Amino acid sequence: SIQEAMAITNKAVMEALDGLPPVKVHCSLLAEEAIHAALWDYAEKHQIKIEGLEKPKSDIHEEEEEEEY
Repeated sequence: SIQEAMAITNKAVMEALDGLPPVKVHCSLLAEEAIHAALWDYAEKHQIKIEGLEKPKSDIHEEEEEEEY
């Protein structure tokens, strides 16, 4: 259901996978963000409001500072 999908967190993803190596923890965050982005897309296409759903960032790295090499 939509409510179940909204409740998915990166911690829940890690637990479902019986943990992740520290270097792969960011993958669980990407999974959470992808699910919420899909919900946003669904809501937009069906013109519905999903309580508690926030508009996803246009870029997953939007809030991170770019690293210079």
